[in-house]
Amino acid sequence: MRARTFTESGRRAQIVRAAIEVIAEAGYAKASFSRIAKHAGLSSTGMISYHFAGKDDLLAVCVTEIEKITGAFMGPRIDAAVGHVAQLRAYVESNVALVGEHPAEVRALIDLVKNAGSQSASVNGRIALFEEHFRTGQAAGVFGRFDPRTAALAFTTGLDAVVAIAAAAVPEPAELTRIGRELADLYVRATAPETTGEPA
Repeated sequence: MRARTFTESGRRAQIVRAAIEVIAEAGYAKASFSRIAKHAGLSSTGMISYHFAGKDDLLAVCVTEIEKITGAFMGPRIDAAVGHVAQLRAYVESNVALVGEHPAEVRALIDLVKNAGSQSASVNGRIALFEEHFRTGQAAGVFGRFDPRTAALAFTTGLDAVVAIAAAAVPEPAELTRIGRELADLYVRATAPETTGEPA
């Protein structure tokens, strides 16, 4: 495969950025090439077709870019947390805080996951990740007795609902911090063992 030039890479990034913003503002269904081209300041849709095989190809790249941005924001916060409980708290709080830092990316990803069935693998992978986190935390004695799969489903869907509502209005940073902290408190209490375990 021919290597992309610096100019081509920059143009692709410009198109992806425009697509993410259009999806965030207008929704997946209305994210046509013509709308994206206009938002990107392109004279025609031909430039998009030159860089991407079709809409599905462009949207797949958008998801990858959003996940990269999300990982760069949340990853260091989660990695800095020590222990299963602290990591659970860090995930919740950083996911809610993400709304304030990258609202367009969050809204676009929510709409893409909801409307593009091809993204279900990513969603299922996240549920499996949380299921394993709860399972290993139970083995370590820091989580209580519950079904890890059910907890992972409840955790991800509940968090996603809170994030979606926040992304629609984008509260002030202090309010996002409060929401994240209270939601994290709720999850920590719900997963805590009956006896004293790992501190939150």
